Amino acid sequence: MPKPDPTPFAGLTPDAILDAVESLALPCDGRLLGLNSYENRVFRVGLEERSPVVVKFYRPGRWSDAAILEEHGFAEELQRAGLPVVAPLRIAGATLHRHRHWRFALFELQGGRAPETGDADTLRQLGRTVGRLHVIGRQARFRHRTALSPRTHGREPLAVLLGGRWIPPELVGNVRTLGSAVLDRIESTWARVDAVPLRLHGDMHLGNLLSRGERIELVDLDDCLTGPAMQDLWMLLSGARDEQEAQLDALLEGYTQFTDFDPRELQLIEPLRGLRLLHHNAWLAQRWHDPAFPAAFPWFGERRHWETLIRQLQEQLAALDEEPLRWPL
Repeated sequence: MPKPDPTPFAGLTPDAILDAVESLALPCDGRLLGLNSYENRVFRVGLEERSPVVVKFYRPGRWSDAAILEEHGFAEELQRAGLPVVAPLRIAGATLHRHRHWRFALFELQGGRAPETGDADTLRQLGRTVGRLHVIGRQARFRHRTALSPRTHGREPLAVLLGGRWIPPELVGNVRTLGSAVLDRIESTWARVDAVPLRLHGDMHLGNLLSRGERIELVDLDDCLTGPAMQDLWMLLSGARDEQEAQLDALLEGYTQFTDFDPRELQLIEPLRGLRLLHHNAWLAQRWHDPAFPAAFPWFGERRHWETLIRQLQEQLAALDEEPLRWPL
């Protein structure tokens, strides 16, 4: 495999950003604001005689053009079905554009805040939204996007961590032993549940939801993939077990107004949590060459982070032996 570009966004200066937008015959007014994003680079750009837009520059080498266009097509499909999804703008008939060696897309600027998941009505609304999304998600298949599995999001990330130089040598054995034990349990549960995969948002955490009055909008389908329905639900749960069960009850009350939910997938909550733990750490490792990552996540290079990961793997191993959350209550 070729070595990753150590500076994938070098040269993406303010002038280059404005030039990219103006290459689409959209005159800029010079206003430019960087927005929070590490995987890609995202900016708010002011335009003359119209509202500002958000421009997203895709990380070179991560996705093929076909995979990005599949993401865009899914967002448009959801939007046509009436779902509150922020889809890329079509300009001159296209959603994916090029400027120099960068690929980029434009989106409408949307304001809002993360929804309050402690509110049962909000959770029912979120459940209805995810349920509608999954109805559409079952109607076709991705051809170019990732499929979530214990291999792609567990075994391969663990191999990345063990194959690098981030873990202190004396802790490598602990990470290997605990990581393998966690994955053994995950694979066993995954095979037993045998969930029917569908197209998903894939990264349904509160940072990718915008509450605007009575409307909740879905943003950032950059991680859309194929996987079990529970992947779009479990990250909306938090707190103690009884709190999560109450949240789940409200969430699925809304969800099942539009589509069925297989209760066997409750067994996947902790496996999915374990996969996310490994995948997130491997993502940091694979992006460490990008100067933005050591600056934003300096603790990743510290011993205490790996001691914390070992403790998290121990806790996850115990959680995998617990009974799944109850539903319905």
